[in-house]
Amino acid sequence: MASPYIEIEAGGRTVKVTNPDKIYFPGIGATKRELVEYYVSVGDGVMRALRDRPTHLKRHPDGVETEAIYQKRMPRHPDWIETVQVRFPSGRTADVFRPTEIAAVAWCANLGTIDFHPWAVRAADVEHPDELRVDVDPQPGTGFDEARKVAFVAREILAELGVRAFPKTSGSRGIHIAVRIRPEWTFTEVRHAGIALAREVERRAPGLATTAWWKEERGERVFIDYNQNARDRTVVAAYSVRARPEAQVSAPVTWDELADCDPRDFDVKTMPERFARLGDVHRAIDDEAFGIGALLEWYAADERGDLPYPPNYPKMPGEPKRVQPSKARSDD
Repeated sequence: MASPYIEIEAGGRTVKVTNPDKIYFPGIGATKRELVEYYVSVGDGVMRALRDRPTHLKRHPDGVETEAIYQKRMPRHPDWIETVQVRFPSGRTADVFRPTEIAAVAWCANLGTIDFHPWAVRAADVEHPDELRVDVDPQPGTGFDEARKVAFVAREILAELGVRAFPKTSGSRGIHIAVRIRPEWTFTEVRHAGIALAREVERRAPGLATTAWWKEERGERVFIDYNQNARDRTVVAAYSVRARPEAQVSAPVTWDELADCDPRDFDVKTMPERFARLGDVHRAIDDEAFGIGALLEWYAADERGDLPYPPNYPKMPGEPKRVQPSKARSDD
């Protein structure tokens, strides 16, 4: 017997949704149909976050309580869905999802895609990021309140540089800050700018924030993950749902809202009403693109140099020894 299905209108196309009543998010009883309809309802916002960006898919075809499928290469798809070729740190290439319309996002959601993870580049130039990303990641012993304090320190620094930044909840305990930049610098340079910013946050809030890559050195401080600016590293998109039983979403907020918001208030059932009422609160993110020259000057003047890359990267020029400190000491 063929699977039951419904059809949903998405941006002028009709998208088939199979098994629409399957429970995907048991914490709030939300179904696969609600997932697809959610993405259509916030279409303008999610497309502002995804349009023309190489995007990885995190799929849970049987709901969030099943094992995830992390899909970088685009699966077989209709002719009207577009792809773009990217190069991974290993040197290999792949054709990945290139969102150009909301129907394509809905089609991927029907495959069980819950999280969308875009690169910080556009298809027209996949070698030069147009976004600097600040990933504020609470560590054990810290939470959203501490992340919020760190985010406001980052905002203060960026404002001093004349840069406008846009915050969002991560959909979990953290906060992401996006800065639109001119696509004039390499991944390496943008990563260095991210390191310089993170170190200045750490300097201003030493007991609260850390740039320590090794977990054993972080303590009960909020980690600023500078490596999210490296090639092939992604953060979840604005408006993306997270694979959690409560179906929380990564919610764009204003800085005023960030001061007292609760990330648990944003999910697939509450966000459509908010979006209908307020629209995309990050609608101005593309109005101006900024430079990173000052941050690169800070990085060049810092005698500490580079910080470690993630373990799946080849050894990078100028990178320090990639071994956790306790192991390095035991090998001496």
